[in-house]
Amino acid sequence: MTLDLAKVESTLLAAADAAAKHTLPLFRTPLPVDNKLSEGFDPVTEADKGAETIIRAVIAEHFPDHAIIGEEWGTTGDSDYSWIIDPVDGTRAFISGAPVWGTLIGFAHKGVAIAGIMAQPFMGETFLAVPGRATYRRGDLTTPIRTSGQTELSPSRVFTTTPSLFRTPELLSKWKAVESATRLQRFGMDCYGYALLAAGHADIVIEPFLNTYDIAALVPIIREAGGAIACWDGSEPTGGGNVVAAATSKLLEKALELVNAN
Repeated sequence: MTLDLAKVESTLLAAADAAAKHTLPLFRTPLPVDNKLSEGFDPVTEADKGAETIIRAVIAEHFPDHAIIGEEWGTTGDSDYSWIIDPVDGTRAFISGAPVWGTLIGFAHKGVAIAGIMAQPFMGETFLAVPGRATYRRGDLTTPIRTSGQTELSPSRVFTTTPSLFRTPELLSKWKAVESATRLQRFGMDCYGYALLAAGHADIVIEPFLNTYDIAALVPIIREAGGAIACWDGSEPTGGGNVVAAATSKLLEKALELVNAN
């Protein structure tokens, strides 16, 4: 069976647009927040749950035989082709009114993401990748995106959601090594940081403990924009894990060497 990539692209866009009609009216409103954890805080809202339901319906309409993996409603179907959904990546940002959350939808073949979208409806921005190209869309503007091309650690701009993710002495030493070796560090970006890397505004993103729905959509966006991304052991990151993304394969190699030396 030949995969219709144009249909994959149109489905990614349609699903993200449908989700935005649900999430955007709830953003910056007094929304009830549930906690998924008995200890700690992992928030979820009706924006997350309702948006994933909507995204699943759009995908099922166009690709009923494909598997769907979602943060809120689990896995359905069994196929070499899978759609991987985080309806609101950055729920903490969402409930804080910060517009760095996004809707993530990845499309994978045999466990490797080959297409994906990160949509930020409050700012009207969409970062999209299909095999052969990565694009940025806002209003009537559609333009190709490329990473910065940075190959050196010392001038690099680095994002991580929060240094507190590096919560063991071993992990903290890895973060401190990255912090010391690079020029600038910024926090709290969630999925938006990876999109900015793909568009050339950052050079490295490093985070531990990612789930597949946190990263799958972003993998092809970074790769098709000329960047590189892997788990810290060099393995494929679509399934999640400890992940580092970089503007170039050369910079990724240097970041991995740094992380694994500490």
